[in-house]
Amino acid sequence: MAADLRPEPGPRPEPGPRPELGSADRADRRDRLAGLLQEARDGRRDALNLIAADLTPLLWQVVRRQGLDREAAEDVIQTTWLRLLHHLKSITAPRALIEWLVTTATRESWRVQATQRDARPVSPGAFDDVPDTDTLPEDLVLRNERHQALWNAMERLSESCRDLLRLVAFARRPNYETVAVTLGMPKGSIGPTRGRCLAKLRRLLAEDRGWSVS
Repeated sequence: MAADLRPEPGPRPEPGPRPELGSADRADRRDRLAGLLQEARDGRRDALNLIAADLTPLLWQVVRRQGLDREAAEDVIQTTWLRLLHHLKSITAPRALIEWLVTTATRESWRVQATQRDARPVSPGAFDDVPDTDTLPEDLVLRNERHQALWNAMERLSESCRDLLRLVAFARRPNYETVAVTLGMPKGSIGPTRGRCLAKLRRLLAEDRGWSVS
């Protein structure tokens, strides 16, 4: 029987931000959440509830910062937990559960925002000047090689750099407060750390022939 992660009916105060964590505390938290994820996979019914209790405050902040109202935010968070149930056994990096949930909640927020926008009529000639975007097979091969080179380089970065760049990559306009809460790091250190991680990534890509192919 699946854990019931639905929000309780009726108004309730929105969860507030959690204090920043030190590097050792962040590692302990990741290990604990990864362990709970494995227990949930093994059928422990309350493991998902423990994960939800820990990470729902974070998801609230992530979703509300996308501009959704309370009701829409509740729907997005519920959908995020349902997605976790659906992908419970397919998440390949349990220690990156926080990033997986934040990314899922952010994407679902964007989807909800898109459906809430008023549909605008399209003029008959709106698509007349749209260029042909058909891609030649050789272009697809080169694109795939560069894509693989990028992820190979990402895997060679430190875990902290990978976590940070994954979050920033999925954000249209990265919110440093959200990133700080997600990773448990000081807000002021995000920009400099991001710069160092990107510089390291560029160096690794420059060494990879699969990336430099044009």
